Amino acid sequence: MSTDSSKIQPIRFFHRGKIVDVTGVHPTRSVLDWLREDARCTGTKEGCNEGDCGACTVVIGELAADPQAPGTVDGLSLQTVNACIQFLPTLHGKALFTVEDLKAQAQCQAKAQNADTGHHGKHPVHTLHPVQQAMVDCHGSQCGFCTPGFVMSLWASYEHHQAEGTQPTRQQLADDLSGNLCRCTGYRPILDAGQRMFDLPSVRLDTRPVVAALTALQNDGLDLNYAAPLGARIDHFHAPKTLAQLAALREQKPRAQLLAGSTDVGLWVNKQFRDLGDIIYVGDVAELKSIEDRPDNGGELYIGAGASLESAFAALVQRVPSLAEVWLRFASPPIRHVGTMGGNVANGSPIGDSPPVLMSLDAQIELRRGDVVRRMPLPEFYLDYMKNQLQPGEFVQGLAVPHAAMKRQVRAYKISKRFDCDISALCAGFAIELEAGSDTVKAVRLAFGGMAATVKRAANAEAALVGKPWTQASVATARLALAQDFKPLSDMRASADYRLLVAQNLIQRLWLETRAEDALAIEETSVWSVMPHAVNAAAEGA
Repeated sequence: MSTDSSKIQPIRFFHRGKIVDVTGVHPTRSVLDWLREDARCTGTKEGCNEGDCGACTVVIGELAADPQAPGTVDGLSLQTVNACIQFLPTLHGKALFTVEDLKAQAQCQAKAQNADTGHHGKHPVHTLHPVQQAMVDCHGSQCGFCTPGFVMSLWASYEHHQAEGTQPTRQQLADDLSGNLCRCTGYRPILDAGQRMFDLPSVRLDTRPVVAALTALQNDGLDLNYAAPLGARIDHFHAPKTLAQLAALREQKPRAQLLAGSTDVGLWVNKQFRDLGDIIYVGDVAELKSIEDRPDNGGELYIGAGASLESAFAALVQRVPSLAEVWLRFASPPIRHVGTMGGNVANGSPIGDSPPVLMSLDAQIELRRGDVVRRMPLPEFYLDYMKNQLQPGEFVQGLAVPHAAMKRQVRAYKISKRFDCDISALCAGFAIELEAGSDTVKAVRLAFGGMAATVKRAANAEAALVGKPWTQASVATARLALAQDFKPLSDMRASADYRLLVAQNLIQRLWLETRAEDALAIEETSVWSVMPHAVNAAAEGA
């Protein structure tokens, strides 16, 4: 892909009813800063500036590749994202919706209703969107700073359910809002508003002009080669469209920063003030988002490195339902919508939640440099803290999970101070298989994050179980062996002693849930499984 300045293109996306062309901004300018400072759309707020609080929540629309896919509304895929950590060039070819659009929608419909009813005088139909009106009716806003973010998350839920002809449960609303924090009003009135909005006269997004605009952009070609000066230097933002283009560009520019969902890289800019230089964005490579069952190697689930965390975990949970809780508790919807499983694995963080799950499933990682593709077991990919096997010019192309591994008894446990949107103190991915017709352990995988410099399997604890009967005595031996596998550190999330004790207890929990006699259901071993229902019951009775 050429970096010739004569081929530099503007960033083009749909906003406020039209296609806008943006030039002159640096490639790492955030969507939030552009909205507030350039577009003067100040409804979207800056809170944490790191993707945690949700005050900056906006909705991104794309042409739907699959009309039946979750999150699709009349030809558009609508997903909440955090504007503070999304770089503006990632909007190229997409649509951006903010709280200002809700007002415009309501005004447009109110104008039509006024014309139909002859209300041209002093008492026109109100111009608040049902989401906003419900927040007013239910006293869901106090200081109001967080309210636009809540409104946009509720609007996405509103559009999705209206398109499907359904209404969300209170728990579904709570899950949709798990990336939005409120410090003063509390969540009961906001959840009330989420239910109330469906009782008000409907106001729907007219997707036709949006689809037409995005189709026109697509027909014009979406390969973005954008650049802007940073002092005396010009930084480029490349957005290849095909896997072959990505491979060639990565080989040509091995030092360029790869960018996927920006859920980590965005913080490097906002919090660490890093200078990224040239950027290669992988978010427009459709092949990299592939999720499919393949017959290779006895059958495998292949997850492209560009597949979102939401899509990747949905595919895993479809095949391994016991992973549902760790999916629900992985960050928040705005993060999962843009963050990728490949990026989470490549990042190499010792507290990443995907690697323990994938290691328990014997996943392999697929790497590519130019036309050369190689695979290795995921545990071999990590060398030390934030060090891995990637060679210059190489990138993560995908992840492969054997079908056979998903037939084992699989569990994933996330330990954190909050249920929603919290960093793990430790995360465990376990899988166990017994010999047919006996209680002897045929295979076991015990993988932990947060226990060492990298995510890793507990080799000694596994060895203490393989070939032994799956009994309380064997579990006790494995618990002791775990102390040989890990020497965890103490930090602000947990002490070393706590981490080791909890890790040992999780092996006990695995046994309680999978023992041959009187095995406990998952909900019987988790306090979280009953707390939401108790909270909802209390809220509804308040």
